[in-house]
Amino acid sequence: MEILYITVQVILAVTSIMLTMTILLHRGRGGGLSDMFGGGVSSTLGSSGVAERNLNRLTIVIAIIWVLSVVAIGLFTRFELV
Repeated sequence: MEILYITVQVILAVTSIMLTMTILLHRGRGGGLSDMFGGGVSSTLGSSGVAERNLNRLTIVIAIIWVLSVVAIGLFTRFELV
């Protein structure tokens, strides 16, 4: 059971980093962090509707995986399975 717990923790760490990166890649609507750090990248991604939709889908999938891993860690902690 401990291997599963460690695996879920690794998934949480990886998806946290990926979620942060995909959120920062979104096109800024008013001069946020995406304009400050990645203005050139966000403008090329924002110019294509397909790329923006794919980035939105990827962000949603990563967010769902992140939430599920947080819930799994909470269940491990609640029922003292570790």
